[in-house]
Amino acid sequence: MKIWVNGQIIEEELAVVSVYDHGFLYGMGLFETFRTYNGHPFLLQEHLDRMQEGCQELGIPLRSSGEDIQLRVRDLLKVNQLQDAYIRYTISAGVDLLGLPSGSSYKEPTEILYIKELPARLAGSVSTRPLQLLQVRRNSPEGTLRRKSFHYMNNILAKRELMTYPWAAGAEGLFLTGDGHVAEGIVSNLFWIKGGRCFTPSLETGILPGITRAYVMRLAEECGLQIIEGCFDRDALSGADEIFLTNSVQEIVAVDRLLDEHGHETSIGTGTPGKLTGRLAELYQQHTQTSTGG
Repeated sequence: MKIWVNGQIIEEELAVVSVYDHGFLYGMGLFETFRTYNGHPFLLQEHLDRMQEGCQELGIPLRSSGEDIQLRVRDLLKVNQLQDAYIRYTISAGVDLLGLPSGSSYKEPTEILYIKELPARLAGSVSTRPLQLLQVRRNSPEGTLRRKSFHYMNNILAKRELMTYPWAAGAEGLFLTGDGHVAEGIVSNLFWIKGGRCFTPSLETGILPGITRAYVMRLAEECGLQIIEGCFDRDALSGADEIFLTNSVQEIVAVDRLLDEHGHETSIGTGTPGKLTGRLAELYQQHTQTSTGG
């Protein structure tokens, strides 16, 4: 694949960053992942707004506009001969002296746009997967709010744990907080429906304020669903009528089974996407087409 690095489109194997880049040295960097529909990035401005907030907190200048990103994505799709793709927009703090930064802001950040082919999926389908409870706990955010930052060790340790469970092939991992509250998936936000109401962990639990999470919450309210955010024990998932996950690339994924640390499983509903999950997924897919000219 060809990727975009600091103003140039180059072969991915030729892309390098300095060993003095503070993203490499200290994890000072942020990223956003999104996908395109009909060649257009979905919810791009929302992703850039979140990126801007994080960059301001870290003292990293964000110089690219939504129009800039649109043009770069268009060029990357063209040179890689893709109609649609998974995009990761990354900003690293850039080169600085060895040691913690002494100034209030960085000067020359490193900007990268990665591109990856999307997996095939039947139009209009809602995928399902199990949800595996993890022993690794969700760490606390580095600041007041969790950023989509380079600090990804907690997620990788969770993924490594997930791979040790032979019964959990294809599952997403479920984080609990340090005090035992339901948090989020390794790469997803969590929702469940019980008694006609929609529940989701609040940002107070330290979860990522997901772009797709917020969008689906708006869709749920349009459907007349009451949204309840809070701090919930793991038992809150017991007896759920439907459970689903949200992610900018995977969209809405239904959970068919809950798995514990011993491999015991609890079926959710009939094992197929529930009625409300299906309706939200349908609305989401409709919006991706109407907002991108499809």
